[in-house]
Amino acid sequence: MTKTSTPRVLTALSMLLAGAGLAAAAWAADPAPKDTTATNPLGGKTAPAASQAASGQPRQISWEELVPKDWDPAKAFKGIDLASLDDGDPRANELLMKMQEVSNNAPTNPALNGVEVKIPGFIVPLEEAKGEVTEFLLVPYFGACIHTPPPPANQILHVIPQKGAKFRAMDTVWVTGKLQTLRNDSMMGVSGYHVKASSVTKYSGGAK
Repeated sequence: MTKTSTPRVLTALSMLLAGAGLAAAAWAADPAPKDTTATNPLGGKTAPAASQAASGQPRQISWEELVPKDWDPAKAFKGIDLASLDDGDPRANELLMKMQEVSNNAPTNPALNGVEVKIPGFIVPLEEAKGEVTEFLLVPYFGACIHTPPPPANQILHVIPQKGAKFRAMDTVWVTGKLQTLRNDSMMGVSGYHVKASSVTKYSGGAK
C-alpha cells in the first residue's frame, strides 16, 4: 500500500505557521475588508504609535506584534518529511502532539505587557449572560478555535469586557484595554494574553 501525506499533520503545521504570522491567513471578506489579513488586520491603515502615545490614546497594534521576532515555530520540525507519514503511522500522532505543545507554549512579547492597546479580531465566546458575551477569546482569523484548530497561544487574547457585549461567535470587533502577558487555558484554546477590555465595539474597517 502506497503511503500518502497526512492531512492532519500538514493542516496542523500550516495552521501553526499561519497563526504565528509566518504565512497568510485570510480574514473573512464579510464583514472585514478584503485587504485585511491576520498579519495586517487594518489593511495598511495603522495609525503611528508615537502620535497615539502622545495623545494618551491606546496603542493600535497588529497581530504580528504579539509574536516575538525571534520565534520560529517551524524550527522543531525542520528535517521531518511529512509526506512520508500516513494516518496509521504512530509518528504522525506524536508529531501532532508535539505541534500542539509548541502552539500552546508559544512565547509572548514582553514589551507589550501592561500597554493600553486597541486591536481588531474575531470573537469566540466562553461565557454568556442575558444574551451578552461576558468572557471570550479574540482570534485573528475567521473560524479559529471553532471551525479550525486554535492558533498559537501568542495569537489568542483572553478578554473580560468591563460590561457584557452584545455580539455572537465570529463577529468582528475592536477590543480596547490593558494587555497582559498572562496565560489562560480554556475549553476553546490556550491564550497567551489577557485583556480587561474597557470597550468592545463593532469593527467597521480602518482606524477609529
